[in-house]
Amino acid sequence: MAETIISPAVTPDAALEAIAAALPVRRTSYSLAGKRVGKLDVDPVNGFAAIGGGNLAPPVANVQVTRMITEIDRTNRLFLSAGYPIAVFLDTHEPGKPEYPYPPHCEAGTGEENLVKELSWLDGAPGVTLMRKDCINGVVGTTDLATGRNRLFDWIADNGIETLVVDGICTDICVLQAVQALLSARNHGMTGPLREIVVHEPGCATYDLPLATARSIGLPDTAAHPQMVAHHIGLYLMQASGAVIVDELLPQVP
Repeated sequence: MAETIISPAVTPDAALEAIAAALPVRRTSYSLAGKRVGKLDVDPVNGFAAIGGGNLAPPVANVQVTRMITEIDRTNRLFLSAGYPIAVFLDTHEPGKPEYPYPPHCEAGTGEENLVKELSWLDGAPGVTLMRKDCINGVVGTTDLATGRNRLFDWIADNGIETLVVDGICTDICVLQAVQALLSARNHGMTGPLREIVVHEPGCATYDLPLATARSIGLPDTAAHPQMVAHHIGLYLMQASGAVIVDELLPQVP
């Protein structure tokens, strides 16, 4: 059967405007006061967020990715000063083991699997737990195949976390899948005290691969990934699944 690709001539800006009108995202400020809070950073590693850091990293400086790193750094310092625990997913793959449809990335021993230099201070910081994962979905990737126990669920229970703030990269891939999996697990009674997932939009980012660029490097049209459109869709789908999308966390200073 012949494959048909629908690829209308529309700019990313026009596409974003149309999609945002049809699929709106409500962003709000969110108060952490009086809540039992924890934070999850999804994959702020070299292979995704350092300039030239790997096949899936930005080849040049990217405003959205830079903003994400700055916001993760800022909010993590505030969270730790307030005594809130932080978990960090680190995408880490067995060398030579593919993760289709993506090219090799974040293989153990390459350095791509490690925190970007701006966040390297998190490694060993009191209150921070690093969790390596070997697949897109971090909830799946932190499950022990031998015992069935889930390291993230245990961390949530051990810290009595009722509200989990999530950020990281990519908004519409690893962040989306982690949030949706956590919401389903919560509804299934698997996450102990967890009640609410809050996505901090300024701390999220995704990659940019416009259609014209994809074509110029010989990729199929389906590989196109306009950054702002994909970012918005990721936020919309998390919101539609039950997450709260926020652009400001209150109080700013604990």
